[in-house]
Amino acid sequence: MNSQTNRAIGVFDSGIGGLTVVRSLMERLPFENIIYFGDTARVPYGVKSVETINRYAAEITEFLIKKDVKLLVVACNTMAAVAHQTIVDLSHVPVAAVASQKIVETVPVLEVIDASARIAIQKTRTKSIGVIGTPATINSNAYARAIHLLDKEAKVFSQACPLLVPLVEEGWFDHPATRLIVQEYLKPVIAEQVDTLVLGCTHYPLLKPLLQDILGNGVNLIDSAEAMADIAADLIDQQKIGNKNSSPPEYTFYVSDLPYRFQTIGERFMGRTLGRVELVSL
Repeated sequence: MNSQTNRAIGVFDSGIGGLTVVRSLMERLPFENIIYFGDTARVPYGVKSVETINRYAAEITEFLIKKDVKLLVVACNTMAAVAHQTIVDLSHVPVAAVASQKIVETVPVLEVIDASARIAIQKTRTKSIGVIGTPATINSNAYARAIHLLDKEAKVFSQACPLLVPLVEEGWFDHPATRLIVQEYLKPVIAEQVDTLVLGCTHYPLLKPLLQDILGNGVNLIDSAEAMADIAADLIDQQKIGNKNSSPPEYTFYVSDLPYRFQTIGERFMGRTLGRVELVSL
């Protein structure tokens, strides 16, 4: 594999939501090239089986490894919760053979759950933490495990919110219907008097104003996209793999279906034009 530092960061998600992570990476690491893959043909992942999610994650990982990325960022909470080990296993890439022994390069893998858990523990005052996410993420119990590894005394209250992803992709960030649905989902979380709420899906940062309005300013909202950008920046600095090229960075976007819809909604997510969006079949 090419060892040059101008290799791209590979970011992937089940659809469009991971663009919130890309936006944070662009702001935090303005010189880095980024390749994004959104599996728009098979979204949503949150209601699919563990076996199916692992298979999809493996296919996307192999696609990005072939693009010679220097870092893999799993922006999808569902994949991070269910398929992390599958992705890590595929990140060990043979690059050469010397004296019949394989030389293997390991592409670092970062995922959103650990990052969010760390910030939640830092922010909570009462150790009462809520988590909202897709059914697959919540059923995996990955956030509760990650938080309890950091603080065994923390109390975690989880709530699946399956309707929020399609509402966000529809652009209904503060629609009356969205407000009613969010209020319904948050009832049990509010009843537990949490002081910190983890947004366990990359779509949810676009609902932050609505969530904050419903919960009140006394509740901390944990945005995993911002945390991921900070962790990626630290890793790139530690491993000295930052892009040394002074030319403007390249941003490439791949999707498995509906590139025009992805571009339209994606530009709303990003607050900027996306440029080239390519359709690929895995």
